[in-house]
Amino acid sequence: QGQLVESGGDSVQTGGSLKLSCVASGYTYSTFCMGWLRQAPGKEREWVAHIDVDGTTHYADSVKGRFTISKDNAKNTLYLQMNSLNPNDTAMYYCAADCAGGYCYKCPIPWLYNSWGQGTQVTVSS
Repeated sequence: QGQLVESGGDSVQTGGSLKLSCVASGYTYSTFCMGWLRQAPGKEREWVAHIDVDGTTHYADSVKGRFTISKDNAKNTLYLQMNSLNPNDTAMYYCAADCAGGYCYKCPIPWLYNSWGQGTQVTVSS
């Protein structure tokens, strides 16, 4: 079983930026669909972005144009660059791997991921 470890969460003001990282052990990023999801207090976990095996990226409408997902296969690290943050982005952010047995088009469905990190907290104040 692989392990995913996120980092980079912090408290920032509206308009600020953060870059989250997720380092994998026991996984080879180049062979898995990988995603970032988030969960705010009292809300369901929601998909933020994912990246296909071939590097194609996909974003939720709420973050499109502000967030960028990327990966470094050599470092086995997944990133989420977050710009123009607002209070609605406040949540625990999770890195997740291996969604839907490789059917990456299903990655927007949170419960189809097989592995999760422990999460990193992002708080945006107005």
